[in-house]
Amino acid sequence: MILKKETAKKTAELLLQINAIKLQPQNPFTWASGWKSPIYCDNRITLSYPQIRNYLRENIAQQIEHLYGKPDVIAGVATGAIGIGMLVADYLNVPFVYVRPEAKKHGRQNKIEGKLDSGQSVVVVEDLISTGKSSLMAVDALKEAEANVKGMLAIFTYGFDIALENFKAYNLDLYTLSDYEHLLEQALDTRYISEKEKHTLQSWRLSPGTWNADL
Repeated sequence: MILKKETAKKTAELLLQINAIKLQPQNPFTWASGWKSPIYCDNRITLSYPQIRNYLRENIAQQIEHLYGKPDVIAGVATGAIGIGMLVADYLNVPFVYVRPEAKKHGRQNKIEGKLDSGQSVVVVEDLISTGKSSLMAVDALKEAEANVKGMLAIFTYGFDIALENFKAYNLDLYTLSDYEHLLEQALDTRYISEKEKHTLQSWRLSPGTWNADL
């Protein structure tokens, strides 16, 4: 869900500006899953731009406070959201932990790194939502540690139906600063893409696993 359209479009503008998001409908990328995709998103790039990372930090933090009040802990999902999660926790002046995709094979074999007490309220910060599977695995780990997970904030989501279904099944709120629809709207407004390319990009989101760039 999007709280503020203005923030959604501004976030999309910034991500396009620094190539954290690239749109190439005529020359698609190949994801690790094998899917052909006209979009590539790597929000970790934002950490190299102080003005932009501060914009994201402040807006995520302010939305968290608006939605949930100040949580006891911010949790970042490793590895992509460790940086932005830490910045949000610093802005809110609350503790930070991060959640690994799987427990370490050595030492204390932690899945959650940092201090988290049973019953503490936690908001999860993510950089990018695709299917939501890895994000919700982090939620599982936090719940196993008896944390009170209030919700999740992310920088960007593709808005796949499967992600919406997955979060609904968990009965967990997902809010994002921006999403695919606002990205396309901003890209068209600034002539980053044409109207024809917008239609091509929209067709990919509806069926990413079977999308053909020639359609």
